[in-house]
Amino acid sequence: MTVRAPLRVGLAGNGFWAREVHAKGLAAHPGIEFVGVYGRDLANAAHAADPHGVTPYDDFDAFLDQVDVVAFALPPYVQAELALRAAEAGKHLLMEKPIALDLGAADRLVAAVEERGLSSVVFFTQRYVTVWEDFLLDAIAAKPLGGRADWLSRQDASSPYANSVWRRQYGALWDVGPHMLSQLVPALGPVVDIAGSRGVRDLVHLVLTHESGATSRMSLSLTMPAGTVRVGVEFWAEGGWLVQPEDQRDLGAAYARMVSELVANIDAGETRHRCDVRFGRDVVEILTRCEAVLDTR
Repeated sequence: MTVRAPLRVGLAGNGFWAREVHAKGLAAHPGIEFVGVYGRDLANAAHAADPHGVTPYDDFDAFLDQVDVVAFALPPYVQAELALRAAEAGKHLLMEKPIALDLGAADRLVAAVEERGLSSVVFFTQRYVTVWEDFLLDAIAAKPLGGRADWLSRQDASSPYANSVWRRQYGALWDVGPHMLSQLVPALGPVVDIAGSRGVRDLVHLVLTHESGATSRMSLSLTMPAGTVRVGVEFWAEGGWLVQPEDQRDLGAAYARMVSELVANIDAGETRHRCDVRFGRDVVEILTRCEAVLDTR
């Protein structure tokens, strides 16, 4: 029996999340070979690459020549452009949410992945935390009639994401909204109608009507006052409330699970995944509609 060489994985991005989650996760994973880091500035790419003994690149095409899979840790608008180039070059994709900031870019990416029969995963983090994924599967089995999701957090000056331009511009809706939708949509079904209102700072409230007739509510903010943080998901069904259990969210374990699932899909020639670029595209479509509703208020 022929044993294939480990998949060569490269990382596009060199910021805090790229270094602390992606690079460390790729370097530690036994099922792949971490080979390089791409960044527009070679010195910054080296800052992420050197601790792991891999090659830094500032030429994206040269980087693509050396990899089978590209992991992305870039702002969404940069990710969408480079992921399309990677897919067109036949590379499998490991992406961050949201996969793009406009639906056209997401559609182009899905088309490229489908045309080339590529595997993809998107790091909707909660979907790779075992206790939370088990909770979601239980909720789906209960056939819930409604749900609510809160991500009310505080990113002050001490946050490593405080200087993130895209987060400041697009706010909680696009940053943490994808996490909540990755729970609500699988449990309650496609979204057919949206209502909503903006609150103070970046706070938004959305009411979603699902194809099943179920309804849900999302409240999202990255600018809550101290002491008002609340993050969680709940569903209600005929048997009562189903509440997402508390967990410390082991990022390393979640990342390892995601990489393992991508490797398994590639080995099996499987191009579908519960959190692939198609689902990522659907989330972008819902966020775009939420934005349009909020902008009419």
